[in-house]
Amino acid sequence: EKAGCERDMGEGHSLGGGGEGAAPASAEEARRKRLERLGIDPDSEPPSSAPKPAQDTEVAAAEEPAPMETDEGEKKPPAEAEPTKDAEMKDAGDTAGEQCIPVPDSNDQGEEQEMVDPTESLDSSLVETLTSGMGFPLLRAQKGLLNGGGTVEGAVEWLSAHQDDDDIDDPIPKVAKSEGGGGTAQSYKCNECGKILSNMANLELHANKTGHSDFEESTVAVKPLTAEEKLKKIEEIKSLLKAKRTEREEQEKADNVDREKQRRFMGKEMSKTREEMERQARMREAKQRKKEKEAFKRERERIREELARDKAERQANKGKLHSTLGAEGYNPSAIQYDAPAGEGAEGGDGDASAAKKPKPAVKKGNPAKIDEYIKKVSSYRAGGDGQRCIKILLAYVGNVVDKPDEEKFRTVKTENKVYKTRVKPFLGARSLLVAVGFSPSEDGNLVLRDDCDRDLLSETKSKLEKAYAAY
Repeated sequence: EKAGCERDMGEGHSLGGGGEGAAPASAEEARRKRLERLGIDPDSEPPSSAPKPAQDTEVAAAEEPAPMETDEGEKKPPAEAEPTKDAEMKDAGDTAGEQCIPVPDSNDQGEEQEMVDPTESLDSSLVETLTSGMGFPLLRAQKGLLNGGGTVEGAVEWLSAHQDDDDIDDPIPKVAKSEGGGGTAQSYKCNECGKILSNMANLELHANKTGHSDFEESTVAVKPLTAEEKLKKIEEIKSLLKAKRTEREEQEKADNVDREKQRRFMGKEMSKTREEMERQARMREAKQRKKEKEAFKRERERIREELARDKAERQANKGKLHSTLGAEGYNPSAIQYDAPAGEGAEGGDGDASAAKKPKPAVKKGNPAKIDEYIKKVSSYRAGGDGQRCIKILLAYVGNVVDKPDEEKFRTVKTENKVYKTRVKPFLGARSLLVAVGFSPSEDGNLVLRDDCDRDLLSETKSKLEKAYAAY
């Protein structure tokens, strides 16, 4: 009809007869050709209990001459209005646009099939490899070979995918004896979405992509895509990849912006922290400088007061200071300097007068004066000079107290740099040494007298220790 043919095609043409230009075939010949196409022996007799084949009905209907209509809008004859299963299978096989082709089953012909055990056709060596070599149970090894294409690799792959199934250890049911290869699993079907998958790789890809896990084997064969369909599919994949790439680039740009913002924020925070640390350091340095300035100012005021007292005393005594007579003679209460050679204690007589001068009587130290000397030395606060002086005095006195038999500790060398810089310039330091028992010798050093008071030395040591700790 679609070709616009108005010629009577002849009896039996609609039931599988020859095409255009062929001689009309009888109903019996058309039936034989149709059964041969389906792989069924046309000479086999159907069972007596089977219903009357539908082909006889079609043949009876075809024997009645009925002209074919050329208009597609008119009603078709009854024989073509209700096609049989054979006609449906033929149409399915001839349709070019179908992707999934159902495999014909000989049971549609109403014939009884022989039930056989599918494990009998398995290779015993492969079963032995899976059971003895790999440790699979016999039942699982047989199922793996049946569903894995009859190879060890396919069986292992199938068992890995189905090892957690609930029916993995169920007995293998018998199947009908296949004629012409019908009933063989040729694809996989997703029971959740109904999609047909051609192989295990596509099944795993589909499962990973969608999360589906309910699959079963199917006898539907997946038809390969045509060249046009492949090109269309490639274009779809390219557009999908392009969209994914664009989305990924946009996400990367957003991530880069976020990272840049985070980097700038962390940089600002680090700058603030560094500035705060530097500010605190400057504050500490300023406090230290202020403290030193205040100490220097106090010391300067003390020296000024001392100078003012000396000036007033000089004015009251015609330019002279009151002198104190100590163990070594005249000692003014001021900073002592080295007298030039040949000058006496008062700076007026030479060596001859000094030699003729009688040696003054030696007096024991006065504990009250020792406290006063220590107080004078402790009053030097600038730069910790007083503390260093007390430390040296404590070493001189402590060595004599702790080791009285050591001869080297009985002499204080006045030419020593330590004595000149840390003891001699300070008021009361030399006087304290003389008060505890040291006396000047001919060479200018201070030597401990033999008749010194040991108890006074021990007491002076304790006072120096307390003054050093309280400085």
